[in-house]
Amino acid sequence: MDATHPPISLHMVRAADQEAWLPLWQGYQAFYKVDIPDEVTALTWSRLIDASDPVNGMLAWRSGRAIGLVHFIPHRSTWFAEDVCYLQDLYVEANTRGEGIGRRLIEAVYEEAKRRGWRRVHWLTHETNSDAMQLYDRIGDRSGFVQYRRTFS
Repeated sequence: MDATHPPISLHMVRAADQEAWLPLWQGYQAFYKVDIPDEVTALTWSRLIDASDPVNGMLAWRSGRAIGLVHFIPHRSTWFAEDVCYLQDLYVEANTRGEGIGRRLIEAVYEEAKRRGWRRVHWLTHETNSDAMQLYDRIGDRSGFVQYRRTFS
C-alpha cells in the first residue's frame, strides 16, 4: 500500500453500485467526447447486473468511493477453440491516474479470463490516448491490426 493513498479494492459490479458507476460512465464518455443516449446507458447497466448476460463490469474503490471502471465481454473466436475477451471500456478518474488503478483493473480482467478459461484479452484505444498507451505497451502486445468500422443507424 502506498502511504499517501488508501488501499484500492476491486469487485464486480453489483445492482447497488449504479449511483457509483454512473459518474464514471459519464466521465468515460466525456473523455472520448461521445454522448451515449440515456436509454443505451440504462440498457448497459441492466446488462452489467444481469448474470445471464455476457457483459461484465468491475469497479475500483477507494475509501468507499468508486474511482475506476472496466467493462469486458467474452465472445467466440475463429482462431481459438476457447472464448476470448474484449475489454471494451476502461476509465479511471482524472485525479487518480498514474496510481496504477488502470493496471489493476486490466490485470483483474486478465485473472478473470484465466479463471473462466478465455484464451485472450484484447482491447482498442484511440491513437491520441498516449498516456494510456504507455501502460498498454507494458502489459499487452500491440497486434498491428488497424480497426475499420461502419456504423448503421
